[in-house]
Amino acid sequence: MGLYKTLVRPVIFRTTSDYAHETTLKVSAYLSQKKWVVNFSDKIFRSSDPALKQKIWGLSFRNPVGLAAGFDKNGTSVKLMEAIGFGFVEIGSVTAKASPGNPKPRSFRLPQDLSIINRMGLNNDGAKTVIKRLKKQKFKIPVGINIAKTHDPSIGGKGALRDYKYSFDLAKNLADYITINISCPNTEEGKTFEDAGELDKLLEYLKIGSDSSDPPVLIKLSADVSVNQLHELLDVCESYAVSGYVAVNTSAERVGLNTSGKKIESIGKGGLSGRAIREKSTDMIREVFEYTKGDKRIIGAGGIFTEEDAIEKFKAGADLLQIYTGLVYEGPGLVKKINAGISNYLEEEGLDHIYQIRKGRKTEK
Repeated sequence: MGLYKTLVRPVIFRTTSDYAHETTLKVSAYLSQKKWVVNFSDKIFRSSDPALKQKIWGLSFRNPVGLAAGFDKNGTSVKLMEAIGFGFVEIGSVTAKASPGNPKPRSFRLPQDLSIINRMGLNNDGAKTVIKRLKKQKFKIPVGINIAKTHDPSIGGKGALRDYKYSFDLAKNLADYITINISCPNTEEGKTFEDAGELDKLLEYLKIGSDSSDPPVLIKLSADVSVNQLHELLDVCESYAVSGYVAVNTSAERVGLNTSGKKIESIGKGGLSGRAIREKSTDMIREVFEYTKGDKRIIGAGGIFTEEDAIEKFKAGADLLQIYTGLVYEGPGLVKKINAGISNYLEEEGLDHIYQIRKGRKTEK
């Protein structure tokens, strides 16, 4: 951690966020193919505390810290991510058709806020290619696949439903779980599947909950929906017996930032991630947990940089965590640091297992 922040990060931050991201991906993909690197990294970074292990959706998670969708859209670096200690990895977002994404620049650091704004535009190799690549590999940890609608405004209405289904049908034969990213423009009316009516059409078209052989299906929720909108979406999802939720996606809002308004204005559109949405994420987790009466599993994502952030998410109702922006600012050692911090917390509080953190929250009400 210290070495990364004092030596590595200053060098990386001299380059653009886009260049750093692409270079990191290329290096990660290359190192994932080197068995000795993977084995060496595994010995250094792996967390082995049995108190952190969980069985969720019939899947075994060796620890609760996962890699969020957005970093490895194409499934090229899972082996390395597994080796540096992640308990699970989520690939994507993957779309039916390959896409180069939006023009650059499309990713921007906000160091004063420990945050990032990105408008990548769902750049990926396409579902068929990504699934084929993943089929050639074997992993020791659960690998989820995040699917979204192809980044093409001409695909709307029924075409958008068919677009999702193409990716879903490919992913369900391989993924340990599938996350449906619903915050992309996709209908003839220009709405998103965050509209309860449109989401209902999508889940019905995908026949969610009708086939017990399908992998668990999660819905990734936007950071910006109101409480009433959230309840409407949850009502729809619960009617199809989805397996859980990812809370939250990036935010379009620009509230309470330390970065100058002039810089924010110059950046323009994009999704805000990192420390700036930590509280928003925690509030959403708590709301989902309470509205579903704790019956559904939640992956907490948004602003996790420390073990304290992780504990906060667990107390709000999360079962698992996902990080991405934190890696940019803290480095790969963050995974081990958070897991070690959770283990220490359990010992200090006299708890035997990570589940008891969440259970404790319910008894405090």
